[in-house]
Amino acid sequence: MALLMLVFGPVTWPGLAIVGAVAAFLYSLRLETEVRGDGIYIRMWPLHWSFRRITWGEIDQYEPRAYRPLREFGGWGIRWVPGKLAYNVSGNRGVWIQRANGRSILVGSQRVEEFVDAIDESYE
Repeated sequence: MALLMLVFGPVTWPGLAIVGAVAAFLYSLRLETEVRGDGIYIRMWPLHWSFRRITWGEIDQYEPRAYRPLREFGGWGIRWVPGKLAYNVSGNRGVWIQRANGRSILVGSQRVEEFVDAIDESYE
């Protein structure tokens, strides 16, 4: 708040409400991933109301990896660069999924080993 007041001057109640709403939205973001019998399901709540599915048939290969969110994708969230899509909320570790159509998806995870083990068990 002090920084905002230095830059923009006194903060009004509507301005404070907008800053609070944006902060609450960012705080509520969470990435949900599920490994099911028919594929990997991804949902970035509250942006996605339903899961996005990557079927096993779409996956050519996958591997755990460390990445640089700012350098490779420009930050956190749902990020797109040509040929690549990233779903990440925090951290710098995830599972890189190469799809059969040549496009790849990075799914950030705080528990990469468990995520890869679940894929290993379900992937056909």
